[in-house]
Amino acid sequence: MEELGTDILEKTQKAKSRFDELTELVSKPEIIADNKEWKKLVKERSMLEELASAHDQLASLMSNYKSCQNDYEVETDAEIRDMFYHEIGSLKVQIEEKIEEVKILLLPKDVNDDNNCIIEIRSAAGGEESSLFCSVLLRMYQYYAEKRRWKCEILDLSETELGGIKEVTFMVKGKGAYSRLKYESGVHRVQRVPETESQGRIHTSTSTVAVLPEVEDVDVEIDEKDLRIDTYRSSGAGGQHVNKTESAIRITHIPTGIIVACQDERSQLKNKERAFSILRSKLYEFYKEQQDSEYKEQRKSQVGTGDRSERVRTYNYPQGRVTDHRVNVTSYNINGVLDGDIDQFIEALIIKDRAEKLANA
Repeated sequence: MEELGTDILEKTQKAKSRFDELTELVSKPEIIADNKEWKKLVKERSMLEELASAHDQLASLMSNYKSCQNDYEVETDAEIRDMFYHEIGSLKVQIEEKIEEVKILLLPKDVNDDNNCIIEIRSAAGGEESSLFCSVLLRMYQYYAEKRRWKCEILDLSETELGGIKEVTFMVKGKGAYSRLKYESGVHRVQRVPETESQGRIHTSTSTVAVLPEVEDVDVEIDEKDLRIDTYRSSGAGGQHVNKTESAIRITHIPTGIIVACQDERSQLKNKERAFSILRSKLYEFYKEQQDSEYKEQRKSQVGTGDRSERVRTYNYPQGRVTDHRVNVTSYNINGVLDGDIDQFIEALIIKDRAEKLANA
């Protein structure tokens, strides 16, 4: 036990030392004065904090364990020896549990897990029925965010005349939003009888969900010379403000061909800020793929973060059933799921993801 614990401590010592170094650095006036560098170091420190804390806890447990062993060996009183014996057993269990916790913390962590995230929902196969389902998915994520006390902000919305959504881009703000919602990327399939179907036949349609981390300027630098920025009049279903002023913004990143648009705000400046936020996230993802030739294969092997062509979940209305195909988890409370109760799927995906990473570690 001691040898195993010592090995884990050695593996975490570097992280602990770096955490202590960063704690000192981020309080220095010259670092604070350089906002870009300070934000970068604070983010790195935040990523190491949990592992550094676990290192200290494990070191304390092992110190107590060793002390109890020494006391047990020299103690002559039978009653006190029995007390030490039981304490050694208790500490051994705690050390084993802490070691398993540390093993998970040692797994490669997505640097964006603590970030806000940007979600895009798009209508796919199924025409108007697919657009109507996009509205359902948007509502589901809004309710989920509310349950976790996160905030949702619509960035861009394109509606249909019947109340559906062709596509919507929105931001979820909250610590760890990306770490959980990234598993929602992929194709969501719905099976139900459309209101327009007179024969009562079940219709199958799909919507795609893409989840990107919100990234700061420190992560992606954008050269203004590479951009074409167009303004146009907002459009949408209803509302008093549409088509009156050119407040909507469309930004084209010429080198990559990536286009983003934002028209939700009345202010052109606010729409521009939001459009830049989306563009940074898309460029971050684009360059990440470009820099790592193995990225796409790795992404396919990871649970839930595969490309958006992967069918991830089916919502079957007639049977009241929702099934996540990646972990074979089924809920028969479709109304609860659509009201934001999706943690059962996310937790199962996190567990499977960790298990696969531990097996390959």
